[in-house]
Amino acid sequence: MKKTSKWLLALMLVLLLALAACGGDSDNESSDDKGENTSEDNKGAEANEDGIFNIEDFSMTASNNGEALEDGSLTYGVVSDTVLEGTFNFNFYSAAPDYEVIAWFDEPLFDSDANYAYTQDGAATWEVDESGKVYTFQIKDGVNWHDGEPVTAEDWAYAHYVIGHPDYVGIRYGSDFENIVGMEEYHAGETDTISGIEVIDEKTLQITYKEGGPSLITGGIWPYALPKHIFGEMEVAEMVESDAVRKNPIGFGPYKVDSIVPGESVVLTRNEDYWRGTPALEKVTVKVVSPSTVVQELETGGVDMVDSFPTDQFVDNADMSNVEFLGQVDAAYTYIGFKLGKWNADEGKVEVDPNAKMADVNLRRAMWYAVDNNAVGDNFYNGLRWNATTLIIPFFPEYHNPDIETPTYNPEEANRILDEAGYEDVDGDGFRENKDGEELVINFASMSGGDTAEPLAQYYIQSWEKVGLKVQLVDGRLLEFNSFYDRVEDDDPAIDIYQGAWGTGTDVNPAGIFAGNSPANYPRWTNEENDELLAQGASMQAMDTEYRKEVYDKWQQLMVDNIPMFPTLYRSVLVPVNNRVTNYTLDPASDLRRYQIGVTEAESVVAE
Repeated sequence: MKKTSKWLLALMLVLLLALAACGGDSDNESSDDKGENTSEDNKGAEANEDGIFNIEDFSMTASNNGEALEDGSLTYGVVSDTVLEGTFNFNFYSAAPDYEVIAWFDEPLFDSDANYAYTQDGAATWEVDESGKVYTFQIKDGVNWHDGEPVTAEDWAYAHYVIGHPDYVGIRYGSDFENIVGMEEYHAGETDTISGIEVIDEKTLQITYKEGGPSLITGGIWPYALPKHIFGEMEVAEMVESDAVRKNPIGFGPYKVDSIVPGESVVLTRNEDYWRGTPALEKVTVKVVSPSTVVQELETGGVDMVDSFPTDQFVDNADMSNVEFLGQVDAAYTYIGFKLGKWNADEGKVEVDPNAKMADVNLRRAMWYAVDNNAVGDNFYNGLRWNATTLIIPFFPEYHNPDIETPTYNPEEANRILDEAGYEDVDGDGFRENKDGEELVINFASMSGGDTAEPLAQYYIQSWEKVGLKVQLVDGRLLEFNSFYDRVEDDDPAIDIYQGAWGTGTDVNPAGIFAGNSPANYPRWTNEENDELLAQGASMQAMDTEYRKEVYDKWQQLMVDNIPMFPTLYRSVLVPVNNRVTNYTLDPASDLRRYQIGVTEAESVVAE
């Protein structure tokens, strides 16, 4: 594993690169100790002569395709520096580690194709009328909850009623749900029914949407049911803390929850009644693994695989003999967000504050120019994360526009912008005051986790200091994952800016994080043009790819002009898989499914 001194060296290298760029020298120097991948298992995943990797060199499918043992067991690690929150239901969870547990015992009612569009191969099929607004869903026979009760159209409708309820505690409600006819009236408490949702019979559900469009079949239709026979007598506000979510969760997926050690692990056993067929494994254990111990866990066989491997640790461990590293471009990015308003929970909308500390777009633009994300990607992640430009990411190649001009590292330009905007060092202490000549201290929230978290946060702070901005960590330290997001979501006034990450999912539609009616719009910014473009990008007219691309080109430019947040790094995902694991892939075009994952040996292969 990397030592702390290695990351101090990396930080120094980044700062040296920044100084070189200030002098007009754009040549990148590389560290002598980045290393190269010499493992025969990782075919093609080799660094170039500068020690930089390319995610396109990694395979997405494990090379072991042997026959799975009938009584095999597998241990799956969730890499996190915090415990499981324990919200084990798709309709209520908010933290990614909980999702990694849920995905083993529950699943969406739809399968998706290589372009992430819903197909007819999942637990339900769908038809749409000529208007593109009325969808009829049919749940297949034999799809049963783990307690033997059938999954019904009523269960699917009930999930919508719970998420849309005024007392719902969760982050799912937003523009996708408000697109359902009658949902806004129901959410406002004006009616007890949702007029656009009709249960036709036990297995058939019909939903009428206000607007059709491509986003409906790439995530805009909520694909998760909620067993009404279990939750139906509960108060909606109490569901998230109920035993049915925390202690005895059920789904209709390939494995059933057997036992839970709160915060630490979940043991699951084979669901013999799984609708696709008998799952390959007899038992699956999902456990939290700290970033600081993930290498040891993999080398000793303590886990057979993890959800994602810290890219900052890959170079020193690329030749691990008992695993095969798979990789793909991630549907996620990291970013710097600015707090520009508040969330009005009563009205369900963002309220922009024109007097917020970070309200001046010139200040935000200067902070973007001040950081060298090319250097960060190369020196902290050896090319496995790379400079981000627009807020529609390369994971969506049809819509990502690489030609839009965005701020890239230029401290001279940052200084010029700040000077012209009136941020001057009035008292000669080396830090700029605000435009009224008052002290300007920008409070920065960043998460703990992994070897790079602290030096990366310090790099950003020092980069901003170099252009005269005084930035300090909230509470003087990195924040633990749950605390970080609790405070960001609650619009803690102690936070002015924050470093976050966003998983886009498989739908290019960015409304989930940027719409004015989305509680996940953490910067708390919107304007009329933003909401108009987001609506156009999800409209029936956007079924025309060229039209949708034009809309999203305009939206990407709008976000560059307004900068409620700026992307820092696009990301790759690396998954180390023990050599005994078979039938595992990251490839969305593959026919392999989770229930087919197996092992070909009784014990995990350990590193030599």
